[in-house]
Amino acid sequence: MTSELYIPRKHQAEIEAGMARFSVLVCHRRFGKTVLSVNRLIRAARETKLPDWRGAYIAPLYKQAKTVVWDELKRYCGLGTDACDAKFNETELRADFANGARIRLFGAENPDSLRGMYLDGVVFDEVAQMPYRVWTEVIRPALSDRLGWALFIGTPQGKNALWRIWESGRADPDWFTAMYRASETGIIDPDELKAASREMSPEEYEQEFECSFTAAIRGAYFGSLMGEADKEGRVTDVPADRTLPVHTAWDLGMSDSTAIWFVQARPGGRYAVVDYYEATGMGLDHYARVLDERGYKYGSHIAPHDIRVRELGTGKSRLEIARSLGIRFVIAPNIPVQDGINAVRALLPACWFDERRCAPGIEALRHYRRTFNERMGDFAAHPLHDWTSHAVDAFRYFAVGFRQPGTGPRPATADNDYHPFGRNR
Repeated sequence: MTSELYIPRKHQAEIEAGMARFSVLVCHRRFGKTVLSVNRLIRAARETKLPDWRGAYIAPLYKQAKTVVWDELKRYCGLGTDACDAKFNETELRADFANGARIRLFGAENPDSLRGMYLDGVVFDEVAQMPYRVWTEVIRPALSDRLGWALFIGTPQGKNALWRIWESGRADPDWFTAMYRASETGIIDPDELKAASREMSPEEYEQEFECSFTAAIRGAYFGSLMGEADKEGRVTDVPADRTLPVHTAWDLGMSDSTAIWFVQARPGGRYAVVDYYEATGMGLDHYARVLDERGYKYGSHIAPHDIRVRELGTGKSRLEIARSLGIRFVIAPNIPVQDGINAVRALLPACWFDERRCAPGIEALRHYRRTFNERMGDFAAHPLHDWTSHAVDAFRYFAVGFRQPGTGPRPATADNDYHPFGRNR
């Protein structure tokens, strides 16, 4: 039974028809996700056949739950009308229904205070502002006794609890996931959206209204470009075309990571980024085996200029070792890092990424960012060296080192008999 005060809009009705035991909704501001969630709790409490049904609405802070949700809960229960079948405890922010069911509001600022209860239904609001362990350590076990359900709602704020739950939910066929952007729903007047876009920074607008998980990454070099790839459906299932060569681009580490991108040049100036691999502390023989195991028909293998440096232990360069393993490298031009970053920016709009096989590399491209100078309160001109660097450096070498036939001089090669589209592995 739906509250007479709640008439679902089109998108809310779609969600209600599709929800599963575990559901994740990533929605723009003013979508109506709080109203939808409150009414789902009320409906479940009224319609349950279980004795002593227990529902919870969890906000990041207890104060937020009281400010945002408490009045909505009373309103949609019909407080002050003959239809109201609940009594309200103002001290505990609790609604007790005539059939013994109960809905209570909580804050996530003290996760341990939520332990020790069982729950039949729970709503997490603004999950991005909560510790991830509230779900995994506290609430998920509380749902096990009676196979309770959970609904996660929120707007992105970078890669945090909401993103982790969103990604895991998308990978699980038993979960329901949905994303609603303001540019697609038509809920907010277009003139209001235009005004908001003028008054907010591009990153703030993309986060709040276009549901971008990457826009909130301060100083990100490629955040907006990867966000566009998401919106345009270019991060998806991209199988390799077995009739075309696969080109690889490497960032070669010694004690740290080696990263390899696998890319196909497709007709029309498009690039299919079909695979990615990264490992730490392995020799070139390991990566040669990786190439063989992938089974692609290879074209060019692009490496950084320092592959020519001879190692003290062997007196050989990694270029020579690779050649002995059957890998003939093209040497990417040694140009300033910023020029390489600009080359990546120019290349990304033409790229389609395989969402599953390239997942770690995609996340690195999204997070790669400038160093922040805390003392000056501003970003430096150079990138931060962290876990993202190897994947992005390898992609940068592809951007500056790969040339299609007829598009200009080919890069310097390690072998005079190299042909950019020949199989040299």
